[in-house]
Amino acid sequence: MNKINLTTQRKAIFEIIQEAHDHPTAGDVIERLRLKGKQYAYGTVYNSLRYLTDSGLIRELKLGETASRYDARTEDHQHIVCTQCGRVDEVMAELPSDWLNQIAQDTGYTVHETQIVIEGVCKSCATP
Repeated sequence: MNKINLTTQRKAIFEIIQEAHDHPTAGDVIERLRLKGKQYAYGTVYNSLRYLTDSGLIRELKLGETASRYDARTEDHQHIVCTQCGRVDEVMAELPSDWLNQIAQDTGYTVHETQIVIEGVCKSCATP
């Protein structure tokens, strides 16, 4: 395995992702860095997010939105998105192995990773 090079900027960005519970976008990360008094160029943030993702320290989530979101939890799990407010929560239930096996059989693919996005309305938005 290659050695991970956490520069000062990458470490600060990684910490923002680790502290977050809302799966921030790159724009959210930039804003949170500013609130901590750190001014990094957009390119530095985007390149650092790519590096952290490629290194396996964070996951990039494409949840049907235009902007990717980032997650420090790298173990296999899924996400549920509120279609009204955009809230993202984690779903830790395991996907049925027979379902994944059927997908592999039907498509001829070897499944390495799953990223299922479930959509619904969160409790806050559903409450009148």
